[in-house]
Amino acid sequence: MTAGQSLADGAVGIALWHLETGRWQAAYAALEQATAGGVSVTNNASLYYGVPAFAFVLAASDQPELTRAQALAAAGTATVTRRRLHSAHRRIDQRRQPPYAEFDLIRGLTGLGVALRRIGNLELLREVLTYLVRLTEPIGGLPGWWCPHGPHRNEPGPAGGHSNHGIAHGITGPLALLALTLLDDITVDGHTQAINRICQWLDTRQRHTSTGPWWPQTITLDDLRRGDPSQRGPLRPSWCYGTPGIARAQQLTALALSDTTRQHLAESALIACLNDPTQLGQLTDRGLCHGTAGLLTAARRIDADALTPIPLTPLQRLHQQAPAATDEPAGFLDGTSGAALAATGTTRTSWDACLLLC
Repeated sequence: MTAGQSLADGAVGIALWHLETGRWQAAYAALEQATAGGVSVTNNASLYYGVPAFAFVLAASDQPELTRAQALAAAGTATVTRRRLHSAHRRIDQRRQPPYAEFDLIRGLTGLGVALRRIGNLELLREVLTYLVRLTEPIGGLPGWWCPHGPHRNEPGPAGGHSNHGIAHGITGPLALLALTLLDDITVDGHTQAINRICQWLDTRQRHTSTGPWWPQTITLDDLRRGDPSQRGPLRPSWCYGTPGIARAQQLTALALSDTTRQHLAESALIACLNDPTQLGQLTDRGLCHGTAGLLTAARRIDADALTPIPLTPLQRLHQQAPAATDEPAGFLDGTSGAALAATGTTRTSWDACLLLC
């Protein structure tokens, strides 16, 4: 794989930072670097790699000289999506459980749906939504998104697989996309039922501390048998797996369903996280994926729609004071460009749509 075409840590992600901040020449140079080794349209292409990543980033620009590149990237994204949809529907027809790379935001069809929404291919986006509806239908007494492998795909997981709840790799990614498209009035048959199925699952797994609600990052078969997750409390408040991403997905769902009770719950979860030094103390870097940038970016979006204002100044200070690692990469998800994007406080290009926050 050619690293430059990775939205997570390659030059295409760095280009997104330059486009948001109006540095056109730097953005073009980064895009040229990203395309130097070619652009993937194979099965490894996703929102975060290959032609769909370029489609997402190029949509941030209105420069006429990029029009042809935008059209080529959009066509390539459609080709990748149709191929991935065919494989996913065949898997469902065979009643097999999915790897989360089939449906998740980072490598899966939810991420491709984000790219299609961004570039305005609403017909194919509806096909992705139809797939997500099917994804929520049970298989063998377990939810249709139940993965046969563990949370870390390259490491042995728990016997019987797991349900993943993080917004990056879990079912709250599809939930957020279903909610956002419902808010956009882009719907398919079974749309609301699918949202309700996911919510019912998450509501049953929801837990409380003395300060507020939280959700376990994963659930295993042993957890189901016990009726209680092995995770005893909220972990690191990261965008990818923790409360910030899950709370935003819950808030978007509440807005889509006009459910003020759920909205209060989602916002209370974030506030509890922000008021808990133990949770905040687990943030050890300033990146978007695992660090202070992700928490700050999610909190800004939640605050913009919140019933009660959420204080952001302490979070901004926390991010500003987070030291850059000596070996901090330049990329988007874990590196300098993502940390800098969060620090700007602007979303002129809606760059954080690739985080499923808007």
